[in-house]
This record gives sequence, C-alpha cells and structure tokens, in this order.
Amino acid sequence: MRDITTSDFKFQPYWWDAAAPMPFTAGGMKAAYDVVVVGSGFTGISAALHLARAGRSVAVLDRQDPGAGASRRNAGFVGRVLKKSYSELVASKGRDKALTIYRELHDAYAFTFDLIAREGIDCYAVRPGRFIGATSRGHYNALAKDLAILQADMGFEHRMLAPTATAQGLETDIYSGGAIVPDSGSLHPGLYHKGLLDRAVEAGVSVFGRTEVENLQELSDGRCEVRTDRGTVYAGKVVVATNGYVSKLGWFRRRVVPFRAYMAATEEMPQELLDRLIPHGRTIIDSNTNIDFFRPAPDSRRILFGGATAAPLKGPEEITVRMKSIIDRVLPQACNLKLSHAWDGYCAGTFDLMPHVGRRGNVYYAMGYNFAGVTMGTRFGARIANSIATGAGLDSVFEARNFPTMPFYTGTPWFLGLVMRYFDWHDRRLARRG
Repeated sequence: MRDITTSDFKFQPYWWDAAAPMPFTAGGMKAAYDVVVVGSGFTGISAALHLARAGRSVAVLDRQDPGAGASRRNAGFVGRVLKKSYSELVASKGRDKALTIYRELHDAYAFTFDLIAREGIDCYAVRPGRFIGATSRGHYNALAKDLAILQADMGFEHRMLAPTATAQGLETDIYSGGAIVPDSGSLHPGLYHKGLLDRAVEAGVSVFGRTEVENLQELSDGRCEVRTDRGTVYAGKVVVATNGYVSKLGWFRRRVVPFRAYMAATEEMPQELLDRLIPHGRTIIDSNTNIDFFRPAPDSRRILFGGATAAPLKGPEEITVRMKSIIDRVLPQACNLKLSHAWDGYCAGTFDLMPHVGRRGNVYYAMGYNFAGVTMGTRFGARIANSIATGAGLDSVFEARNFPTMPFYTGTPWFLGLVMRYFDWHDRRLARRG
C-alpha cells in the first residue's frame, strides 16, 4: 500500500489524533447504583450526564475503552433526516405521522447544537450545509420531489443544482446535479464525545471501561441485576445503549442489525484545492441508498470520506484500497493525494429502518439509529434520563411499542449481502425512471 498511503499512515480513526479513547476505570465498582448504563457512546453518556445532574448515582459500563465504538468513529454529520425519505414516510405512515417523525428529528438536531453550546464543548460544531449529489436523472427528479414536499410541510429550505452547476456542490462530473440543504451541520465526533464524557465525570458519573455485561435481569423486587466479567452490580434502573456493539444481551441483539462502515482521510492538501473540491466546507452525500460521503476535516486541510458500507472487506489493506478507489472515482483531481488514515466500525440498522427508544420494566433502551446516531443518540439519552428522573413517559414518536425482529434471527446478519444487492437494484430502478 506504500503508493497510496503516507509514511505515517494509521489504521485508526482520524478523530483519535485529537481525542483518542483512553482506559477508564473509576476505582472499584460499588455494589449498587440508582442507574447502570450499558454502553458509553453518545446515548449512554448523554443519559448518564442528565441523570447525574438530576441527582442520581450512575455507573457507565463498556466492554471497550469509552468512546472506542461508533461515537468516535463516525463521520460527524449533524442532520435531521432518516434513511427513509419524507415522501416514503408519508406514503407508508400518512402525512400526520410523517410530520410528527420529522418534528422530532428537528428537535434532536436543535437539542444537540443547544447542548454543545450550553456545555461549552469545543468540537467544531458548525452548520455549513450539505450537498446531495444525484447519481442519475431519475434520482435528481426523486430528490427534487421529496425536498419540495419536505419544504412545503416542514419549512426545511433547499436549493436544486442543475447538472451544469454540480461544481457548486462538489468538484466532480459523476453527479447529475443535486441539492443544497443550507443548514445541515457537522462536528468533530471525537471531541464531542470527549466533551460529553468529561462533563459526565465532572457531574459524578462513575465510568468503567473494559467491563463486559454478560447478563441482565430484573429481580422480583424490581431491582436489576447486572452481571459483568468484573462482578455483579445492582441498579434500580438500567439503560441499554450499545447500538451496533450489542454482544451478549439476547433480546436487544435480536432487534438490531450491526454492519461495518468504512472511512478514510487524505493527507493534507493546499487550502485552494480543498476549497475548490468541496465549496463552503459542506458535507456531501450522494443519492444512492448505500451512499458515498465526503467532508472536509474541521481541524486540518484534508478530506474525510467513506462508502462501501457493509461490504465484506477482510482487513486493513483491503479497506484502504477500497477507500482510495472511492475518492479517485468521485474526485479524480485528488488522485495524487495519499491516505493518512483508514478505519472501520459498527453501526446498527433495524428491520423497519427506524430508530427505537423504549422500556421493558425497569430496563430502558435506545438503538438502531440507521445513520442518525449523533443527534438521535444524544436526544434519546436525555429523554430516557428525564423519564427515569421524573417518572414521565419517554414522549417520543420512536417509542418502541413494537420493536421488530424476524424469526430465527440471533444477531448475526447473514442476509446483509442480499440486502445491499436489493438496495443496488432499487437505485438502478429509480435511475431508469429518469
């Protein structure tokens, strides 16, 4: 790989240069806490922070170092959309339900930016806008229709770019125009997670990394018994916030579909080239179901990008080569740039492509974000904390009255290859309509 990587190449997230996960053990575990949180990502730490501020004793358990999962590996996009488009939700659930869903998405988007400001977390949180590149004329037409309906119903502004104006969104000739969504945001996910974790510890949360939860059960007296590889701890309430890193908790494992996502970072480039390739520092996605995505690094002159989600790539070399092929195809002007970082990590989808938050007795949970984890994870954590602290309901349209699974599924997604081929077929069919 020497011809495509820098001499100091790292197979680890670019974000870890500024915010590497650290071993974290808050001394010995007590025998009991008011709340035990399983998982130390955005959801778990948000829940822990808000619970501690409400006066609860809280322990966070994670089988890795806190932050080593998706929260410090993702792209750092801050939006207010789901994998299902607004038009698809209107068609399948009706306009009133679709509006309720998108209002909550907007609430999570606004809540995340407000939380960052309130807590003074320095994580390059900005709203530069997003360019959505249409991969065909058919995709362009579908995108224009969906965004027009969304703007009429929700007031979310957009601007369509004709194929001849694509360079205003991204310096490439592979897209058939696209759309600018002016207020979509981005942040440095490593620094954001570190900021949340620091605030939680300051608020009194006990954090235990490298502590795997092996079993969880609610006892007859209402307490929850949490058995770990370091011993057993008891709690009045438990929050399960593991998303794609569920391991031994069977009920949750059967309801999320973990899949690998891949990213890379280029070496630094002249600012003039970066500004030309990605005007105005926007985030970039394409219109395919299985997207390629791009953004400028917030703290250096690099492009961070990803794609080939859920592809069965075998190791660092294959991942790095595949990532290089993506940027060379989409941005051939950057083909001479080498890669300084490449990495992978686990996200989680659901069988209905919707995030879920819910409660089973004294066990609360939130997971299955389908690429909306930065905002929805942050907001769901706070909603769970409020419910535990006040006794109120979760007050979410995503509350999981029915969290679907499928017969014989045990948490190993053997069907991912078939699903991705279906997505490709769906995109080709939409392209033919153009």
